Amino acid sequence: MRITLINQFYPPELAPTGHMVASLAHHRAQQGDSITVVTGRGGYVSETDQPLSYDIPNLVVFRLWTPRLGKSRTVNRILDYAIFYLGAFLRMLTLPRQDVIISLTTPPFIAWTAVFHKWWHRSTRVILWNMDCYPDIAEQTGVIRPGGAISKILRAMNRRLFAQLDHVICLDSAMSEVLRSQYAPGQEPPSFHIIPNWEPSAQFPLDLTPPVWVAAPSFPVANPWVVLYLGNAGFGHRFETVINAAAALKNEPFVFLFVGGGQQWPWLADAARERGLSNIILRPYVSKEVTPSVMALADCALITLRDRALGLISPSKMHANLAMSLPVVYVGPEKSNVDEAIKTYGFGCSLRHGDVGAMVKYLRDLRSDPKKHKEARIKARAAFDGAFNDVQTLPHFDALLDAATR
Repeated sequence: MRITLINQFYPPELAPTGHMVASLAHHRAQQGDSITVVTGRGGYVSETDQPLSYDIPNLVVFRLWTPRLGKSRTVNRILDYAIFYLGAFLRMLTLPRQDVIISLTTPPFIAWTAVFHKWWHRSTRVILWNMDCYPDIAEQTGVIRPGGAISKILRAMNRRLFAQLDHVICLDSAMSEVLRSQYAPGQEPPSFHIIPNWEPSAQFPLDLTPPVWVAAPSFPVANPWVVLYLGNAGFGHRFETVINAAAALKNEPFVFLFVGGGQQWPWLADAARERGLSNIILRPYVSKEVTPSVMALADCALITLRDRALGLISPSKMHANLAMSLPVVYVGPEKSNVDEAIKTYGFGCSLRHGDVGAMVKYLRDLRSDPKKHKEARIKARAAFDGAFNDVQTLPHFDALLDAATR
């Protein structure tokens, strides 16, 4: 089978979507498929300045040039996107006929390049692997006006796009509901599928003992109980409840360790400084290989989601935390992937924004009751082993790809 995957990010970039693409690409290449990846040369956060060359049979990676102007200004991002669109469009037109093209959503609407290939090669099947919902996110962040001319044009593009798709993969039921209701009400195809993101099980064996994190910060208390937020803090996240909980626990041996970056990072730093919260520590992104060492310092993981981001994005931080047997405190709306997983597997606490008291109580209970903490850790690892690793999720892709090409 000839399969192409399209996404602006790919290792050595740290973007989670890139690692999802790499995992699926390697898996299918090992199955004997001819795999092509169309990606960019950077723009998120990279582990190295030099692109990695993977010596994997049956896998070809085309890294398209973009100016890498960054995300600091909207015009820079749009220009990067536009040049990537052009390069991807030309690449897709010149590729031989593909059996299946799987397009992600970075940059937005890049799936149109797959559709153009399908128009040229009618037997090609197109799968949208939806990681983020556009133009909804652009509306929520104020980039475009809801109901305005640009919004109407983009939504019309989406309706036309969805009419050309064969399948849509969503990360949770909330995302599926958003997309189906807006762009495919009663429409067949596309068919909708829910497949969660994952982490490679081989990277997280049960006996894993990661090396000491050499850049670990000095903690303000002895024997701290560490609550870890690992990854991006962007549009989809809120931290007021977390800051208030940290304030309530500032005289107790709790430390809130943030490792990552993103739009909310300056706000977090300012909030911690203004309130004199020495129990909040911020550190920059680390490479994926170092994340187990970071998580080994933690007693509990933290994940947040804005109410208005429900269905538009799906937090990917959960899977590695579960792999490292970390209980999860989730602050956000119900029906997200994290909320549903906690209710199914019982490895943490699902809270709504503003419920500071419940968050403080749960953290105190975990720290004061080693048996409860151990049980939560066991349930976290069981959830990873049962649902959120590549061994469990990649067969869902295999089944979908086989069905798509029958």
